[in-house]
This record gives sequence, C-alpha cells and structure tokens, in this order.
Amino acid sequence: MPSYELALVLRQMARPELVSTLKRTAESILDKGGIIRKIENMGQQNLPYKISVHGQVHKVGNMFTIEFDSAPTQIDDLAEEYSRDIDIIRKNIFKVEQPPEIKCTLHEELLPPAYRKEVQEMVRIGQKKQKKKFNYNSGLDYYPFQK
Repeated sequence: MPSYELALVLRQMARPELVSTLKRTAESILDKGGIIRKIENMGQQNLPYKISVHGQVHKVGNMFTIEFDSAPTQIDDLAEEYSRDIDIIRKNIFKVEQPPEIKCTLHEELLPPAYRKEVQEMVRIGQKKQKKKFNYNSGLDYYPFQK
C-alpha cells in the first residue's frame, strides 16, 4: 500500500471536541483498511487569510498531519468524507514519494572536475547542442548578400 499524508486544519474548539474529531478522522482511515503511521500536532495557529466553510468564517485553526498507508482506491472516499465534516476547515491528501537512494563515494567527490562522470556527461550534452556553422560554399570569406 502506498503512503499518504493528510494535512488537516480543524476549526478552533475545546480539547475534548478536538480529540473526538481526530478519533473520527482516524477511524475513517482505519475503516477503509488503512494503517496510521503517525499523527503530529502542529498547534493552534492564525490562518493566513479568512476561510469560509460550512457557513462559518474561520481565522484560527488547529493544524495536524496524519501519515498513513491506504489503498489508492480509498483516497477519493476519504477526501469526500472529510469535505462533509463540519469540524474540518481544510484537508489535503498527498502521496508520499520515497526519495531515491543516492550512492556517493568520497573517491568520486575528490576527483578533479574534468574526470567526474557528471561533468563529462554535461560536456557531451553541451557539444550536442552547439549549432554548426553554416558553410556558404561560395569560396568567399564573407557573405556577399545583405543579412
């Protein structure tokens, strides 16, 4: 199952209501067959601009991120369910891409630039992109017509 990150902005509310909202969102992930890896609280913050959702204007919100694994077919259902929840101001679900492994050795880094593979490849690409000079085949050292 691919990994996803859910960024939530919840409305300003008391702690027991906040806990129940988080439980509700987490249970919906678990009901869809997902696995929750981490829940992170980023605190209560002022929103960058006023947000009007479900007939209310919000200026302050509680920020949370939830990292979870789920089937890709269930993501649209989760997003639709969260859009109907009146306690959620904003929700975004991002797919977490694993960064590629970079294999680097000290020996390669200490080589002079002319001997590095990356630099040699850049030189090869630069040589391919150079425009060839047009040969007029006139035998003259200049172009006799106006340019």
